[in-house]
Amino acid sequence: MSLFIPTYFSPISQYSEILKSDEVIFEIEDNFQKQSYRNRCYIYNANGKQLLNIPVKDGSKGTSTRKKTKDMLVENAVSWQDHHLKSLQTAYRTSPFYEFYEDDLIPIFTKKYHFLHDVNIDTYLFVTDALQISQNYSKTTEYIIDVKSDYRNLASIKHLPSQKDTYIQMFDDKHGFLPNLSILDLLFMEGPNAISFLY
Repeated sequence: MSLFIPTYFSPISQYSEILKSDEVIFEIEDNFQKQSYRNRCYIYNANGKQLLNIPVKDGSKGTSTRKKTKDMLVENAVSWQDHHLKSLQTAYRTSPFYEFYEDDLIPIFTKKYHFLHDVNIDTYLFVTDALQISQNYSKTTEYIIDVKSDYRNLASIKHLPSQKDTYIQMFDDKHGFLPNLSILDLLFMEGPNAISFLY
């Protein structure tokens, strides 16, 4: 079994490991960490690398208790879904495969979410469907301390994995190749062939 943190339209490095895993388990009993891919992803727009961030509310004002990943709430007072969808459309509408996936993508930006991990599981299901892989998953019911295949570190934005294969990106003629962006960047550029870059 392989242990991952559910993240928002995960970076390419995470899907590379997910594809190699027999069994995917999502750790939701850990303490939520800011500045991680749990509530953010990076895409490529005309100005370079762009952050898409889901606002969260921890509901622990005045307390020092840390909130678990499974309990993190999405802040829906901010219209983040509209902003993210428009950003994706602006960046990728002329990419080779954006239109191919758009109809399946839109429900993620129209559904009202309460918990952050529900957003992330839906993005995972979208991506596994788009890649046409049947990668079942389960969620932890208690915090796992030790596991052989532990990929929870891939949720940290400080983790900088190497990316062996490059592919053509929308604006690489202006800014060069940007490694380990959201899986969406690879998907919109390579479509069904995206899976070959993940092994």
